[in-house]
Amino acid sequence: MKKILVITLPLFLFTLCATAQDSIQVRKNTLNEQMTDAFDKSNSYQEYKVIKKNQLATLKRNILDSVSSLEKKISTQEIELREKKNEVDSLRQNLVNTKQNLEISKEKEDGIEIFGILTSKATYNTIMWSIIFILLLISGFLFYRFLNSHKITNAAQLKMAEMEIELEDYRRNSLEREQKLRRKLQDEINKNRKA
Repeated sequence: MKKILVITLPLFLFTLCATAQDSIQVRKNTLNEQMTDAFDKSNSYQEYKVIKKNQLATLKRNILDSVSSLEKKISTQEIELREKKNEVDSLRQNLVNTKQNLEISKEKEDGIEIFGILTSKATYNTIMWSIIFILLLISGFLFYRFLNSHKITNAAQLKMAEMEIELEDYRRNSLEREQKLRRKLQDEINKNRKA
């Protein structure tokens, strides 16, 4: 029994507190409601309204508090707005720097540095293939000249060999003729000595 009482008593008290709080409804007084309430509770004198000073002072204090809180809110929002604007400006500057770095990176990626000059890959390819084509033309021309010179040299060596053979034949013929002439001369000299 005591256990039930110990358990139900706090539960009863908690329920009583919750009900009491529900019955007391805190009404939020806005400035408009306070002004309406002040006009409703005021007295009329001829065409004027007479408002109690303490009610007017309370209304004034509440208005000033509201204005002050709104001004604080405005100033904090202005500060936040300035901070956001500075952040946006900073982000824009970072974006501009990033775009510039990206453009530089793209130029470097799309280009090749030759002798300290950055050129595009297309220009580089054009230059390199032109140089290769020119070198091929020059080597083809030199190869043609070599073959032509080789033919001429072979022809000249062949002619020279033929000329050497002819010269050798001429020498041999000349030597034979000379020997024949010497024999004839010797024969004549021998005939003239005997006679």
